[in-house]
Amino acid sequence: MKPRKIPMRKDIVTGEMFPKKDLVRVVRDKEGNVNLDPTSKANGRGAYIGLDRTIAAEAKKKHIFDQAFEMKIPDEFYDELIAYVDHQQARRELFANADK
Repeated sequence: MKPRKIPMRKDIVTGEMFPKKDLVRVVRDKEGNVNLDPTSKANGRGAYIGLDRTIAAEAKKKHIFDQAFEMKIPDEFYDELIAYVDHQQARRELFANADK
């Protein structure tokens, strides 16, 4: 049986390519709203960021999504992003330890 292709996406903070499942998509819709898109299916312009606390903190420090979406993003969004990434990273660590 032929191995399945793993979709890869680029993390806009580090510039590295990662499997899509290891990233979270941030999307800007036509109205200019910026939201997290865990399903990666929302309509709009998307950008990906790694599920790592340090990457999310760096995105806030450098205002990466302000540049990517060419608009001012409030700090509350970055705080929400960091909380989401922190939660997802904790879940991965918890379930990785449960498998052992």
